[in-house]
Amino acid sequence: MAKKPPRWYFSLRSPYSWFAYRDLMKHHPDVLDAVKWIPFWEPDARTEQLLAEAEVTLPLVPMAREKNFYILQDARRLAEDRGLDVTWPIDREPVWEVSHLAYLLAEDAGLGREFVDAVYRARWQESKNISDPAVIGGIAAGLGLDADRAAGAVDDAELRARGVEILAASVRDGLFGVPFFVHGHDKFWGVDRVEAFAAAHRGVPRGSTGPTEAELAALPGMAAAQGDGGHAGGCG
Repeated sequence: MAKKPPRWYFSLRSPYSWFAYRDLMKHHPDVLDAVKWIPFWEPDARTEQLLAEAEVTLPLVPMAREKNFYILQDARRLAEDRGLDVTWPIDREPVWEVSHLAYLLAEDAGLGREFVDAVYRARWQESKNISDPAVIGGIAAGLGLDADRAAGAVDDAELRARGVEILAASVRDGLFGVPFFVHGHDKFWGVDRVEAFAAAHRGVPRGSTGPTEAELAALPGMAAAQGDGGHAGGCG
């Protein structure tokens, strides 16, 4: 059996996936280049039916109101640590297939990363509704993709079937939340496991990933007098 590549499951819905994406882009772009990107989302009724027919059960549980409030506070703290301004979106009857199935089209065109970046920016920094097909179509058009096809991805039976296969694979990988990373038999969950995943990917001990050569080259030769130059890994 062929060895599976390292992979990371992300969600365009999740602030923690957004933070993990930002951290990987800033500190470990080589890891993002090497791993397989796999979307994950909470299914709508149509996808749930297809999953049931395939005898697939996702490990999803309703979120308590208290946990929702905690995530709101926690995400703001993590955003502040990263110097990010967040405009928290209001999700009314979201359909996550709208954005995640459109991602598959962008991935097919070799623009998956650009699509993810644009959707995260739209959701978390521009407070746009990524369950609105018009919003996704506009993002696709900005990348040179077919806007109508991207906006209609949610109604594409072939993309629905691919989505079911992806969600089924997440169950086989043991996913129970995002962001979720898999390297061989090792699994890592949460934005605070980015460094450990990067270390596993590079085959070095945890805590020894350090700054990349590009980050080191970008550092000033000397910090300002009485200043604190910080460290290459940032504050968070």
